[in-house]
Amino acid sequence: MSSIFLPYLQSIEPDTQFTFNLPLIKSSTGKRYYAKVGSPGEKDQYVGEAESLRAIYKAAPGLAPRLLASGTAGDHAQSGAGNPFFLSEYIDLGGLTVQTADLLGERLAKELHTFKSTEGFGFSVPTYCGATRQDNGWFSTWEECFSTMLKNLLQKLPSERRYAELLHKGEEVRSRVVPWLLQPLVIEPVLLHGDLWGLIGKLVSRSFLIPSSYYGHNEADLAIARMFGGIPDSFFAVYHKHMPKTEPVQQYSLRGDLYELYHYLNHTVLFGGGYASSALQKMNKLLRACPQ
Repeated sequence: MSSIFLPYLQSIEPDTQFTFNLPLIKSSTGKRYYAKVGSPGEKDQYVGEAESLRAIYKAAPGLAPRLLASGTAGDHAQSGAGNPFFLSEYIDLGGLTVQTADLLGERLAKELHTFKSTEGFGFSVPTYCGATRQDNGWFSTWEECFSTMLKNLLQKLPSERRYAELLHKGEEVRSRVVPWLLQPLVIEPVLLHGDLWGLIGKLVSRSFLIPSSYYGHNEADLAIARMFGGIPDSFFAVYHKHMPKTEPVQQYSLRGDLYELYHYLNHTVLFGGGYASSALQKMNKLLRACPQ
């Protein structure tokens, strides 16, 4: 594995010794790097993560590690069918405190969520939220983009009897709730982390973040941060001090429910179990609130 990364490292730090203990690489100067190599079947996942990091680093330097190299290696590298690899700076994100949560809220509002796309809503390559592939592409409206994201998740659910109601009401949410809540919004596509709980969780564990970025409505990035607790209320207060809630403000909570539904559906795809009932509860709440 060291042969993949050594040329890149030596171009960054010539005449330096490196110790490999993947995913961590240490240099004799004290610098640290994050590196990993995947199987050929993981190529799209590596590309999605790399492109997400490139975009986040451009929008908010230091919020994500700087990507140093990515590509494919091995006997079939020239055809693009080799093993994907990834090399970046290593950032010790530290522990989650009220102060770091507030700083994160401010940086999301002032930097990441002001970085706009000129292509529309979506993203240039597929990304992965956990192990779930998000096909992405570009859309002219947020309504179309988010509806397609929900559709892709619903299509990943097994066509089993236990998911019948979830699949039926999921389509009803797409046809009724999504236009009702998202069509009136006057917004521009801004860069999202895509799995903000992943980032928050990594802040807790002092590890690394794995984004699944796309350009969308900024409020969608906040939804998963509310789902599992552990995040100070001040994070949201600081965020909205710098980034006001989108009009109509009276539908802010319902939009949050809709965006949370996406992640409950994704967790149902990944883990099944009780997440399906949580997703169904969100659907029922949204459908009750939506005018007939």
